[in-house]
Amino acid sequence: MQGLLEAIRKACLPGLWSQGVKLAREGAAFGREDRGDAIVVRVKAAGQPVAPTVTLYPADAEWTCDCGGKIDPCAHAVAATLSLSQPVAQGQAAAQGQAAAQGQAAAQGQPAAQGQPAAQGGATAAATPPARLRYRLRRKGLVLALERMIVHASGAEEPLRVSLASLAGRAVRAPASPERPGPRLPELYPTHEDLAIDRLVGTKQHGYFPSDRQPELFAALAGVADVELDGAPVRVSSEAIGPRAAVRDHDDGAALVVERDPRVDEVIASGVVRCGGTLHLLREMDLTGPKLERLPLRRVFPRGDLGKLVTDVLPELTKRVPVTIQSQRLPRAGGASRPRILLELSQKEHTLSVVPSLVYGDPPEARIENGRLVHLSGAVPVRDEPAERMLLIRLRDELHLIPGRRVDFDGVEAIRFASRLESWDARAFADARGDIFGKAALVPRFVIQDRAFDVEFELSAGRDDGAGDEGDGAGAPPKRADATAVIRAWQDGLPLVPLLGGGWAPLPSEWLDKYGARVADLLAARREDKEVPPAALPALAALCDEIEYPRPSGFDKLMPLLDGFASLPEAPLPSDLTATLRPYQRRGVDWLSFLRDAGLGAVLADDMGLGKTLQTLCSLRGRTLVVCPRSVVHNWADEIRRFRPGLRFAIYHGTRRALDPAADVTLTTYAVLRNDAELLAAQAWEAVVLDEAQAIKNPDSQAARAAFALRAELRVALSGTPVENRLEELWSLLHFTNRGLLGGRSAFQERYGRPIAEGVQGAAAELRQKIRPFVLRRLKGEVAPELPPRSEMVLYCELEEAERELYDAVRAATRKDVVEKLAEGASVMAALEALLRLRQAACHPALIPGSSAGGAAPAARSAPSSKVTRLIEALEECVADGHKALVFSQWTSLLDLVEPHLGAAGIPWSRLDGGTRDRAGVVNEFQSPGGPPVMLISLKAGGTGLNLTAADHVFLLDPWWNPAVEDQAADRAHRIGQHRPVMVHRLVAKDTVEEGILALQERKRAIAGAALGEADRAASLTREDLLALLG
Repeated sequence: MQGLLEAIRKACLPGLWSQGVKLAREGAAFGREDRGDAIVVRVKAAGQPVAPTVTLYPADAEWTCDCGGKIDPCAHAVAATLSLSQPVAQGQAAAQGQAAAQGQAAAQGQPAAQGQPAAQGGATAAATPPARLRYRLRRKGLVLALERMIVHASGAEEPLRVSLASLAGRAVRAPASPERPGPRLPELYPTHEDLAIDRLVGTKQHGYFPSDRQPELFAALAGVADVELDGAPVRVSSEAIGPRAAVRDHDDGAALVVERDPRVDEVIASGVVRCGGTLHLLREMDLTGPKLERLPLRRVFPRGDLGKLVTDVLPELTKRVPVTIQSQRLPRAGGASRPRILLELSQKEHTLSVVPSLVYGDPPEARIENGRLVHLSGAVPVRDEPAERMLLIRLRDELHLIPGRRVDFDGVEAIRFASRLESWDARAFADARGDIFGKAALVPRFVIQDRAFDVEFELSAGRDDGAGDEGDGAGAPPKRADATAVIRAWQDGLPLVPLLGGGWAPLPSEWLDKYGARVADLLAARREDKEVPPAALPALAALCDEIEYPRPSGFDKLMPLLDGFASLPEAPLPSDLTATLRPYQRRGVDWLSFLRDAGLGAVLADDMGLGKTLQTLCSLRGRTLVVCPRSVVHNWADEIRRFRPGLRFAIYHGTRRALDPAADVTLTTYAVLRNDAELLAAQAWEAVVLDEAQAIKNPDSQAARAAFALRAELRVALSGTPVENRLEELWSLLHFTNRGLLGGRSAFQERYGRPIAEGVQGAAAELRQKIRPFVLRRLKGEVAPELPPRSEMVLYCELEEAERELYDAVRAATRKDVVEKLAEGASVMAALEALLRLRQAACHPALIPGSSAGGAAPAARSAPSSKVTRLIEALEECVADGHKALVFSQWTSLLDLVEPHLGAAGIPWSRLDGGTRDRAGVVNEFQSPGGPPVMLISLKAGGTGLNLTAADHVFLLDPWWNPAVEDQAADRAHRIGQHRPVMVHRLVAKDTVEEGILALQERKRAIAGAALGEADRAASLTREDLLALLG
């Protein structure tokens, strides 16, 4: 929350900041509501009938307010954020905001704002809570009467006698009290539900509602917290309930019983019932009151009328109420059923197991157990007990079996039993033949027509040459096994598979071990018409080549995706393109264009600084949506103006945002994508581009779900770090670009994630082969040999005695905290968060809570820090030699602590973080020859999307868990346009957790290497690793 408060403070105009502080002090913020990534707060605003709603995104340091103001952030956003901050942080933020407002006003020659002192210690002035509404329901005969009461802060009540819309936001008269004579004037801020009810009631003091208005009233009351029925509190539900029906056996027929829902305690009024402490509407409005009280109702159908019950009564009744079939006598519509014997056979090595059962239907709809019919699925058949007795006699006399009892046959006995099955009557025992073709072979054959794909497994007795037989006899069709059943049996480790039409056959295990996994993927990816989606066509073409199956002619166009892109056709470049592409960029444009024309998505994962934006712009055609971090929206705008001036673009952002249907390219942020998910998903886009697509690495996040819902012909994900921590991140990106390519998440984890983590040989190579056509990644050293070298070194610093004492104390407390969290079952990532204080102690004493940099006394801010001292020494040397440097930290408070030391050393600097408003101006000043030699940058705000090639030294103040984040930061300087060698300095405090983090970074790099490089093992962080970091 502190980061969000800091961002708002730096972005806010002084006058609006003061107004926001005043609102916070007056307690104007109320009604906090947590919504996942967002926090919603309402803020009372004078003169407005409805309090504006502020939505805060602490993780992204972003906010929105629906007040309609023209300046962002507004005073409501300031007040909402201050109200959620810790008391100390509120006081500090208010004091800093007041000082900033006075300083800026003085700089502009204006008097400082008066009468708005900063909050001290976070204290807020006592504010009268707003009045609220209570809804009283009273029973009057078979109808409900509604009365609305205004409840004041004192607890006093009075009826609402006028329209709520006319009263909202102005004074509400309350009864006088001896302590405070005369009227009190609390404010009333209605909710949307209150206003909806007001529209239904109008100016009536007591509302009576006919049944056709009750659904609207209940829908609104369901969102209201304070409702009473005859003086007792109740809840209101929008769920409608009603009577239910059941069909049960009765004599030789069946009884249809209509009964009330057992949850109903009493009928309150016409169409309204009470279930415990909750009111519900009745689904069947004409079956209420006295009729409902007379339930249950019963109607008996003799055996001769059961057909009428099934065909005439139940279809109509099920349209109105739920019907449960509890009878065992309902016949199948269209005629009676015949019983049959079903033999369930299974084989393990040389043992054949048989379980017989007496069933009805094919597949079985009912089974006879101990003389009782057990319904399985479909319609309930009419039993033919004489036929059942005949079958049971034959089963006992000829096969010596009893229904439901398992018998195992070993060796020769298994063969003799299989021979006896051959003599059984095929008509009466169609499923009981159970043929086991122990000497036969199932031969797989591909069937491909256009994009439809299937595999047929035909039985070839005693042959394995792939030629197959024509059948068991002249003109008889060959025996086959269903491909899905074959794959399932192979995956379950079974040796046999059932044949279509009866019988069993051994699996072609050797063939399946080699190709089964890929065939299973293709079968799972098929649509209902058996067509393979475009993303699976390269895998199908490659499999055809491997088994030497003639590739269909239409698949030749996929050759460029199978030969390493060697035969990619040259794509035409846009006529308005003003850039000269490098060879690797031209190849990237050809690849993107080829996938676009083939209806496939792409993950362009080039190293940072190789021009992913330019390559994408060259491939765009039609209406395009670009989603990117807020910090790079204007970078995209600049690139379009520079390289594709013929494209019309629009920025979709801000409180007054509106889509421009005439724009070729619409630029927006991930925060807006989350907020406007339904609106953006309803649009028809030719292309959707996600820049810095690692923003959707968590497939459960709101941003990822919103991205998955977007509709587009072409989906492109741009990321220099497609895998940062887990292989699941790569799944999320490819699920966006080519849905279904890697299957579901659990299947992906089982197929690739776990084997790669365990170092299973070939698992990583198989994944790389599968994604190769859709992921293009080039490193700088491969495609830009002219780029100067980049070197890295670690600058170690020894903690001073006072720093060491503080660090050891924090480490002891942190280790205890982490051990307790892990013992309680917390996740590793949750325990990692507990290490925050320890990492801060290794950087600067003033970062420890209680002496934060932002509000600490000057003595605390100037406390000794070995790391800052080492940094200043290195910067002085760099500047003296004519170099420029970037200084990165994840904590803006640490950058605050560096600034005074730069000033004392006489080193000019600039700064870029989440609160920087004119980002382009700051960057241009630094890039200019006369600009400051040092730039302080926060990792989150400046780690992506910036070109800072004026710097050739990069300092990383605090090691980050994720090495990809640090690599992105260093690539701000080491990118196309850099002509000098770049030196990256990592400042690490010796004998601290930071040394363990360096080792952890190398483990995380192995994850990305397994998916995109040549590694076969992806390391993961364990609890033991975490405890090792603490020493």
